[in-house]
Amino acid sequence: MKVSLFITCLVDMFKADVGKAMVEVLERQGCEVDFPKGQICCGQPSYNSGYLEDTKPAMKQMMRTFEDADYVVSPSGSCAYMFKEYPKIFAGDPEWEPKAKALAEKTYEFTQFLVDVLKVEDVGASLHGKATYHPSCHMTRLLGVKDAPMRLLKHVRGLEFVPLPNALTCCGFGGTFSVKMSEISEQMVDEKVEHVEETGADYLIGGDCGCLMNIGGRMQRKGKPIKIMHIAEVLNSRD
Repeated sequence: MKVSLFITCLVDMFKADVGKAMVEVLERQGCEVDFPKGQICCGQPSYNSGYLEDTKPAMKQMMRTFEDADYVVSPSGSCAYMFKEYPKIFAGDPEWEPKAKALAEKTYEFTQFLVDVLKVEDVGASLHGKATYHPSCHMTRLLGVKDAPMRLLKHVRGLEFVPLPNALTCCGFGGTFSVKMSEISEQMVDEKVEHVEETGADYLIGGDCGCLMNIGGRMQRKGKPIKIMHIAEVLNSRD
């Protein structure tokens, strides 16, 4: 099965190890993974800020880049969902609406692809310690990926899972929200950090690097020893 990697801006610039872990997990499942070099930002930050027409050239570039892909898989539920928005954005456009629909239909978040397409729940991972999981807003509420991460984590050997109190509360990142409303964002992430601490977890796991960078950065400033891990890194672990 051929998989085209939609790496996302944050993984490309800040979290390359997440991309590497994702590739290694997919390859062990028999996938042939390629990386289309024409990919850029999916357009979400500017689109969510109201700059629709300015964002369309980036969206068109992404449709061209992944036009020949069989499956498009991303380590971000938020960015994967952005591709699902393209058909609505280009509705009525005779050239771009069909391309938008084609891209949306073949795009999956990483854990969603493993569970729903490959039908795999145990990837042979092992990680010893206590962990909790932060479900990101876009991945959970918009993309609808809720069970897949839990089903995969359940099979990680040595991992003791502890539910996160108020798990569905936003961490305060929200893309440009954390910049425009920084004081509110800070209070939200402080609340999230407190709930993570309540679990006594060694690891905080998530599926979106934006959330993990936000929570992890706050924890670092507060001197908290909890390790932040993307679920791809957990599923690639062999400790």
